[in-house]
Amino acid sequence: MSDDARNDLLQGTLDMLVLKTLQLGPMHGWGITELLQRRSADVLQVGQGSLYPALYRLERQRFIKSAWQTTENNRRARYYTLTARGRARLADERANWARMSQAIEMILQLSAG
Repeated sequence: MSDDARNDLLQGTLDMLVLKTLQLGPMHGWGITELLQRRSADVLQVGQGSLYPALYRLERQRFIKSAWQTTENNRRARYYTLTARGRARLADERANWARMSQAIEMILQLSAG
C-alpha cells in the first residue's frame, strides 16, 4: 500500500481505531501506536503528528478521558481511557464501517458482462 493510500485510510478511520484500542483498557499514546502497528502486521504506522491531534479531539468530544500515571518504565505519561460515550460512538462507527465496507466490496466484485 502506498504511503498516500495509507494516510488517506487513516484520516478516515483513525478515531475508530483509537477508540477500539482503548476498549482493551487504558493506554498511553506510545502504547496505542505500538498496538496499532503490531496488530496490523506493520501496515498501519500512526505518527505522533496524527495520533495526538486525534486523542485531543476525542477527549474534547468526551469519547475518552485522560490522567497522568506512571508507566511500567517508571515514567510519567498521560493514559487515555474510553468513556461510556466513547463506547457508544465506537459501536456506531463499527456499524457504519461494516455497512460501508460491505458496499465497497459489492462494487469491487462487479464483473463485466
